[in-house]
Amino acid sequence: MKPLSLLPPDAARALAGVIFDLDDTLLDHGALTEAAYAALFRLRETGLSLIACTGRPAGWGEVLQRQWPIDATIVENGAVALVREEESDAAGHREGQAPRASRVITLDDLDREARRARRAELIGLANDMVRRFPAAALADDNDLRVTDVTIDIGEHRHVPPEDVRKMRAELRERGVRTLLSSVHLHLTHDPSDKATGIVRLLSARFGEDPTRARHRYAFIGDSGNDGVAFAAFVLTFGVANVRAHLGKLSVPPRFVASLPMGRGFAEIAQQIAELRKNAPEP
Repeated sequence: MKPLSLLPPDAARALAGVIFDLDDTLLDHGALTEAAYAALFRLRETGLSLIACTGRPAGWGEVLQRQWPIDATIVENGAVALVREEESDAAGHREGQAPRASRVITLDDLDREARRARRAELIGLANDMVRRFPAAALADDNDLRVTDVTIDIGEHRHVPPEDVRKMRAELRERGVRTLLSSVHLHLTHDPSDKATGIVRLLSARFGEDPTRARHRYAFIGDSGNDGVAFAAFVLTFGVANVRAHLGKLSVPPRFVASLPMGRGFAEIAQQIAELRKNAPEP
C-alpha cells in the first residue's frame, strides 16, 4: 500500500471511471457528508463515469440513481444494477413543453416471479436462523431487497462471531451462499460478487471489454467485503479505515488515504481530480 501522494499522474489520466463502495467508504456510519457528496461532483467534472457498488438493497439504489450524479448503481453485492434511461424528444416531447423525466430501470437476469420464488426460500431460512440465534435479527432494510435476505449482526445488534460462524456453516450445508459485511450477513442464491457484477455491467451497458475495464476503472473501498474488487481492478484505493481489515484482504488496495470514510473519499477524489487536471495530454 502507498500514500495517495505517490499516485502517478498518467494512472489518473488514463481512467474512464471510478467505482466506489457506500458504507464506511463514501458514507460515515450511514450518513452522507457535504464533503463526500461534493467529491462526486468533482470527479464527475473531470470526465469520469461514476458507479456505486454496495451490498445495500435495490430500493436504496433506485433513490441514488435518481438523485446522485452517478451513471449506475450496483446493489445487493453485484446481483442487480440500476441505471437511468433518458427519455428522448421522440418520446413525445414538444417544443415549449418541459422535457420528460428520465426513468430508472433494473438490470437483472431473472424475471420478477422467479426472483420472488427464490427469495421466499431465503426468508424462511433467515427467520429460522433468527429464532435459533436470539442475538441476531432480520435487518431493517429487507423490504427493499429483491435478490437476497440480510441478518443484522452489527448494525443495530451485536452478534458474537461464533454465532455468525455457526449460521454460515449451517446455511452452507443447506445450499445457501453467504456474504459477510461489517454489519450484515447476506443470504443469497446468486453467484455474483461485487467484482463480477461490476464487470458484467461495464460490458453489457457501457460496451467495455471485460479485461480492459479492469484497467480503465478504479475501485474505492474500505473492508473485507470489498476484497474481490480490490483483487479484480488494477488501480484501487482504500479510505484510512481499511487498515483495520487488512487481515481479511489477500490483495490490499494499492493506495490508501490518510483520512477515514467520507473524508478519505474526498481526499482520494481531490488527488485524482488534481492529477487529471494538471497531467499533460497523452
